[in-house]
Amino acid sequence: MPKSVNKVILIGNLGKDPEVKYTPQGTAVAKFSIATSERYKDKQGEWQDRTEWHNIVAWQKLAEIIGEYVKKGNKIYIEGRLTTNSWEDQKTGEKKYRTEIVANDIVLLGGRGDSGGEEGGGGGFRKKASGGGFDQRPAEAGHDFDSAPAGNHGEITDDDIPF
Repeated sequence: MPKSVNKVILIGNLGKDPEVKYTPQGTAVAKFSIATSERYKDKQGEWQDRTEWHNIVAWQKLAEIIGEYVKKGNKIYIEGRLTTNSWEDQKTGEKKYRTEIVANDIVLLGGRGDSGGEEGGGGGFRKKASGGGFDQRPAEAGHDFDSAPAGNHGEITDDDIPF
């Protein structure tokens, strides 16, 4: 059977502070939404903006970190997987659906105190859901510090280019 892939990568801004709760077993769960925007020209040649809202959920240590460091307005990079849950509405009996991204890796873009605007600095943090400690080295978009060769220090050589 061929391998399948369920991976979502988003960069957007938080619409409100994350909500962190705990299950009866004590597992942390963070829920929040981020907005992504695109700009395009319509048929009349006028610029239009379109915003899409994405529901995000994070579990365990990643949820606790999000609750502590991530705030409304922050620009954030998220990697995760798409899930859809369904339930029956108790009032109407209708089947309802909710699609959300289960985060497994985040990078807070911008520095401390930065609301994550377009001009935000390069500071930030990266945290994977599975993995050791909390990496406070400056985040580089699309760069995974956990897989960086020792001594490379972020420099790109001809060997790094895939073509």
